[in-house]
Amino acid sequence: MKNVKKLIVLTILMAVFTGYSFSQDSKNVVQIQTNAQCTDCKQRLEKELNYTKGISYAELNMATKQLEIKYNPKKISVDDIRKTISEIGYDADSIKANPVKQAALPSCCQPGGGH
Repeated sequence: MKNVKKLIVLTILMAVFTGYSFSQDSKNVVQIQTNAQCTDCKQRLEKELNYTKGISYAELNMATKQLEIKYNPKKISVDDIRKTISEIGYDADSIKANPVKQAALPSCCQPGGGH
């Protein structure tokens, strides 16, 4: 009976850790160049992207203006991430910002606005 209990516990643990390793493998990381200029831009992009389905992590490097994004490719594509950034009002690699959304950004976040 003790061996059966041990076998059951071992089987459950293997199933949990196998599922955990599969969920870790389903994350990819991408770097996307933006035209963000200030800490307001950084906060806005990170907040919006971190609440986007399929994205688990987004951080803007102010020195390089690159976003590092960890995402699940089963839930969102890199092109959809770029489109989301554009809809927030920023350029994303070769995709230009939505002009209406960009115009609605604070003046410091406008192209050439800077702090």
